[in-house]
Amino acid sequence: MATPATANRPTPERIFNALNAHQQTAALRSAIELDIFSAIGAGANTPEAIAAKIGASERGVRILCDFLTIHEFLTKDQGKYALTQESALFLDRKSPACLASMAGFLGLEDHHKFFAALTAAVRKGGAIGSHGDNTKSNDEFWVAFAKSMAPLARPSAEFMAVLLHAENGQPIKVLDIAAGHGMYGITVGQKNPKAEIVGLDWPAVLQVAQDNARKFGLADRYRAIVGSAFEVDMGSGYDYVLLTNILHHFDLPTCEKLMRRVNSALKPGGKALTLEFVPNEDRVTPPTAAAFSLVMLANTDAGDAYTFAEYEKMFRNAGFAKSSLHPVPDMPQSVIVSEKSS
Repeated sequence: MATPATANRPTPERIFNALNAHQQTAALRSAIELDIFSAIGAGANTPEAIAAKIGASERGVRILCDFLTIHEFLTKDQGKYALTQESALFLDRKSPACLASMAGFLGLEDHHKFFAALTAAVRKGGAIGSHGDNTKSNDEFWVAFAKSMAPLARPSAEFMAVLLHAENGQPIKVLDIAAGHGMYGITVGQKNPKAEIVGLDWPAVLQVAQDNARKFGLADRYRAIVGSAFEVDMGSGYDYVLLTNILHHFDLPTCEKLMRRVNSALKPGGKALTLEFVPNEDRVTPPTAAAFSLVMLANTDAGDAYTFAEYEKMFRNAGFAKSSLHPVPDMPQSVIVSEKSS
């Protein structure tokens, strides 16, 4: 136990743990792949029972589950494991809020490759590799995103539907740029049976969105525009345009270029809803939103996590009259609502 004299003494533990943080990533991925959380949720709570349930070795299960307990993904009492509230909600596949599919995208080798070159990226000021330019198609990467990340989108999608008053049931036309899995636009369509949804993305990615539209009963109200948001004809007369996790991939002038196109596509008084990681002006808080800048340094040529002041200026330069910031409850992102002049 630390005494008052030693409590604040520097130790190498934080450095040691940070350099070994990849072990937590590997352990969580393995537990998801083996479906350990679902096995425990179903009542298998000893190494022997879990091993039998998932078809693995008892020794391997015991060591992995102990590691997960150390890092607070499980609890352990008298040799028996149990799910934490967090794991039961988000990692047990029986839970409606399960997010385990995220490992299919966040575990991609591309992410590790880009961060392995972080030193060179810091020197350059952008990604090292051929996938840093997100104005071009990268089917393998973005199809994996579309297939894996839909569950995480649901809370933000519900929040955005509230912000644009989807429940009012008025006829509206919504453009979902970089639609991916399509759940942002689809959620609006579920809340409003008179909403027409248009998804814009690369062809292979849009196939995932269209499959989801059929799954949720929106096939007759979901239309696709194939191509780059910077080049393709978006159409016009939209009441709302959704921009979800796209602007952080580009520098400010490129974002302004896209937002001018969005402004032109909106009807007078129409609104753009932008979902993003938005750090405070100090750029180090809140932690998850602020840390996203490093992800963009490693993965893009010029992207960043922009502050609200930067977004506000960007949207104003693109012709929007005013913008407001709306943090998504219980999520690390915010929605910026920008209104076109009437």
